[in-house]
Amino acid sequence: MGLSMHDSATSRTSVERTSDVDLVVRRTFDAPARLVFQAWSNPDLFRRWWVLKSVPIALRTCEMDVRTGGSYRLEFGADDGPVHAFFGRYVEVVPNEKIVWTNEESTDGALTTVTFEEADGKTVVTYHDHHGSKESLDEAFVGMEGGVAEQFEQLADVLEA
Repeated sequence: MGLSMHDSATSRTSVERTSDVDLVVRRTFDAPARLVFQAWSNPDLFRRWWVLKSVPIALRTCEMDVRTGGSYRLEFGADDGPVHAFFGRYVEVVPNEKIVWTNEESTDGALTTVTFEEADGKTVVTYHDHHGSKESLDEAFVGMEGGVAEQFEQLADVLEA
């Protein structure tokens, strides 16, 4: 497939559809893998970067038991709007290396794998969504295409702090 999107020249985030059902996002962060892993697994840190600051919604609920067999539930919504929930379970967690989780809010939700590869004090994060259907990825891609680069910029800011 090879359809990819690169944001501004200053962005180090690449977003690529590698097949009809696969989306891969990559970014190198100037932080060791243990800190990047914490930002993905500690609810207090996760809250600081996951929701886009450009969108008027809040992360109302952030329940994360980041271990193999654990579960998560994230609820988003504007102050006066409906709540949207994302939930699933952690299939595999290897501290500082990998987190794999299900997205169970729909019947063909993605299986998401995030890996953390450290070299010379920097960490390459590879985020891979494997969807149950082309339609599921089409729907997700519309929402992720611009947002994921902003989200990863926010993560970089949290890691710098």
